[in-house]
Amino acid sequence: MMKIVGMLLIVVCTFGGFMVAGGKMAVITGVIIPSMPGEMIIIMGCALSAFIIANSSHVVKDSFKYMKLMTKPEAHSKEDYLELLGMMFVIFKTARTKGWLALEQHIEAPEESELFGAFPSFQSNHHAVTFVCDYLRIISLGNENPHELEALMDEEIETISHEKSHPGHAVQTMADGIPALGIVAAVLGVIKTMASISEPPEVLGKLIGGALVGTFLGVWLSYGFFAPMASAMTSRAESEVQYYRCIKVSLLAFLQGAAPQVAVEFARKILSHGSQPSFLEVEEATNNVPTIST
Repeated sequence: MMKIVGMLLIVVCTFGGFMVAGGKMAVITGVIIPSMPGEMIIIMGCALSAFIIANSSHVVKDSFKYMKLMTKPEAHSKEDYLELLGMMFVIFKTARTKGWLALEQHIEAPEESELFGAFPSFQSNHHAVTFVCDYLRIISLGNENPHELEALMDEEIETISHEKSHPGHAVQTMADGIPALGIVAAVLGVIKTMASISEPPEVLGKLIGGALVGTFLGVWLSYGFFAPMASAMTSRAESEVQYYRCIKVSLLAFLQGAAPQVAVEFARKILSHGSQPSFLEVEEATNNVPTIST
């Protein structure tokens, strides 16, 4: 909702400021608005076409998906992290009391697992489930060396981060090019004006003003809309990667000998303040986790 409010404020402040500075409504209704459709087709049509040329279909689809998700800037809420930490606590407690092999049935069929099913927010995150199950499988096969696992996790999280950053980077690249496309639209407007050079000054004035709308739109759309959108998409992607880092920190802490409660506390401490539950909230969540049969 705040993103939509921000966009509306950009429009209001732009044209409101124009009016306060002495601009006339007749200029907006008689020059700027009539010129916008053609200029927008040139600028945004070329920008979107270049965007499609420069990026894979996967990145294009993810970019549109991230634009829809901008109304939710954080990928995971405090409740999601409380659920995640509660689930990791159950995993660690089971491994401590019954051994890693007791988790095998849950690892091999996570969609049918009673353990994961008790934590629906996590179970619905297919990539996170795969991430957890893959490392639990490696551990259950006998590799409990935290240093080796940390190196592998760092590589995988870096790959995930790189992949999720593509949409924001792609939109930022498009935002960087839109002002130049605004100049293209303005040049075409000037060419159109020069073809009408014999017209009286009042006609030429409107044609020149319409040509300059292209430059205005290019800069305005780039810095007022698309660059902030790219920044919001990058921030959203970073919040998704944080989920994996939380899993990594808790798992490594447990492998290094920390008690289940301490291991999840390590993970809690790396979370951003906006989504970080308190120590007491985590303690309550872990005390109230469901009993899982193995």
